[in-house]
Amino acid sequence: MIAEFQLELARLRRASPARGPVLTGRVVACDGGLVEVAGLPLPVGSLGAIASGAGEECLAEVIGFRAGHSLMMLLGDTVLLRPDAPVRACGAPGRVRVGEALLGRAVDALGRPIDGGPLPACSDLRPLAGRREGALERARVSESFDCGVRAINALATMGVGQRLGVIAGSGVGKSVLIDRMAASAVADVTVVALIGERAREVSDFVARHMAGARRGRMVVVAVPADHAPNLRLRAAQYASAIAEHFRERGKRVLLVLDSLTRVAHAARELALVLGEPGAARGYPPSALAAVTKLVERAGNSARTGGAVTGLYTVLADGDDASDPVVDTARAILDGHVVLSRDLAQRGHFPAIDVPASLSRVMDAVAPEPVLRAARSVRRLVAAREDNRDLVMMGAYRAGSDPQLDAALAASEAIDGFLQQEREEVAGLAESFAALEALATGIEPAAAAAAAREAP
Repeated sequence: MIAEFQLELARLRRASPARGPVLTGRVVACDGGLVEVAGLPLPVGSLGAIASGAGEECLAEVIGFRAGHSLMMLLGDTVLLRPDAPVRACGAPGRVRVGEALLGRAVDALGRPIDGGPLPACSDLRPLAGRREGALERARVSESFDCGVRAINALATMGVGQRLGVIAGSGVGKSVLIDRMAASAVADVTVVALIGERAREVSDFVARHMAGARRGRMVVVAVPADHAPNLRLRAAQYASAIAEHFRERGKRVLLVLDSLTRVAHAARELALVLGEPGAARGYPPSALAAVTKLVERAGNSARTGGAVTGLYTVLADGDDASDPVVDTARAILDGHVVLSRDLAQRGHFPAIDVPASLSRVMDAVAPEPVLRAARSVRRLVAAREDNRDLVMMGAYRAGSDPQLDAALAASEAIDGFLQQEREEVAGLAESFAALEALATGIEPAAAAAAAREAP
């Protein structure tokens, strides 16, 4: 306890006192979570503290303007909010505090600890929405990234600074796969944003990962599903700002965001509150634009040599691959891993749909023998899955399709390669070697099948 007080006193000594008058205003209207404030001209993204009837304050964020009044959305509940309540500006407009003190900590979207520890003593300020950089300031992806999952390492090889999406419906295993990758990926710092998840999942994740040697290299930003939409959106932006801070210092950062769809839902709620009309399946244009802006913040820095490798989960509502968020994410990301419900129901983990998954940077980061082996295995997996129903009904006659014959002959070996125990870690070199061994083993079967088919 004394040590915590000493840390807090040290932080207060470093803090610079506010100078000048404090801006204040008054609540003139409240409609649900939207509060209209007069006399408080703050920029969008600023925070304000509204006095409640119990002598306490609740935080709100400026999200727009109307008729000279600031429109604010509460970051909590509307209980005990009263008319004409005083509102005061607080914090640095549009900026958040980041720093080394966040390592090993679990915080919310406002930087407040949720792990029971003291407030992190961070002195560096960064823009919450990030700084827009020129296209040529992003260095190309040229080095492979080890995510610890054999099927991804070998068949959809990631690169340092890549943005990869994990796309699936609910209950197919996105969070489990992301959990495995966050625990085993090779990175200097790992920043995990849990947006709109169940509180139990947040607690379980912190208990599993915020212990041992990896704790000092991980930051968790969590906002459960029952929190305000602007708080959920702010958590995703805050996690990106933390990742950018470490990239500026030359670190290689893994940014895990679960999930990008919940961020789009939060942005949709904010846009609809402000009166923006819905477009694609109820998503206003600004909601999908928020997804694009968030993803573009990851990447390599040509100036510092640091990198932010982005890993984003995307929920396909109703297993619909044409969902607007899925389409937007697929278009802006540098690759995607699609999870199959059919594979998950067969007990196949990870349930990766190999033919539907790809990495757009694999050709630049994987050696040529691995690329050839990956193409060979992908062809056989595609042939087997496309004809699965035909084979299961017994309607396929051996010898009709040499490639399918080779796929069926090597089916057990392929499944053994693609499946991985949940606690197993498969390194990059190990995955490449296993893929080349698999391709070498199935080539004789393919050649024999072709010979049988030849006249």
